[in-house]
Amino acid sequence: MKQYEAVILTLERLGGIATLGQLNQEVFKIKDCEWKTKTPFASIRRIVQENENIYKIKPGLWALKSHQKDLENKGIIVENEHNKDSKEVIEFNHSYYQGLLVSIGNLKKLGTFVPNQDKNKMFLHEKLGDLRTLKELPKYSYDSFVSRSSTIDVIWFNNRNMPDSFFEVEHSTDIQNSLMKFYDLQDFYTRMFIVADEQRHEEYNKKLGYASFLKMKNDKRVEFLNYDELERQYRQTIELQEIHTLIL
Repeated sequence: MKQYEAVILTLERLGGIATLGQLNQEVFKIKDCEWKTKTPFASIRRIVQENENIYKIKPGLWALKSHQKDLENKGIIVENEHNKDSKEVIEFNHSYYQGLLVSIGNLKKLGTFVPNQDKNKMFLHEKLGDLRTLKELPKYSYDSFVSRSSTIDVIWFNNRNMPDSFFEVEHSTDIQNSLMKFYDLQDFYTRMFIVADEQRHEEYNKKLGYASFLKMKNDKRVEFLNYDELERQYRQTIELQEIHTLIL
């Protein structure tokens, strides 16, 4: 079997759509294909970029053209200038990046939580509520703090059920609202991230510069993580699972 055929077969097995990370994880399970190269992941990237049967949905997410209509019916739509502000595209983008964050947390063996209001939203073929490992938000502090964090888009928890990281995905909503949540929770020893398109980085810097957030800015309590970097970290986290001995 040729390499491009193995990639297409893997996409078929994954329901016609897959992240690069999933392809990197699954394609080598096909025993009829040999990858005689020192850079197989680069070969996979080249195949999805060049093969006429495959189309790009967003950075790091690819699908078979034969499944395009079915995927669009499920709300998995290629974003363009005409539909970028549509409800379908906004909801897909938001749940997709939530799913990447939950997947990374799971791979890192952390507890993962998404708000119950989002549990029925889809990450490709899986509900976020099924992907997360925690069905209820741990009672890690006073009720007022737990309640304040209950709508944060993704939370990672350590093995003591204390919050390791807070993530707010800001595709179209006001970044200031998320910064206010972080402001109220800043006394916890927890990393905080605004996840958004790189085009919103300047807006993030402007909002973080408000007097109300000056201490958080000076203490570097909040970081900006763009979508492309998130996708790379997701893919790299999967690739690291194949390495049995790490030197850190």
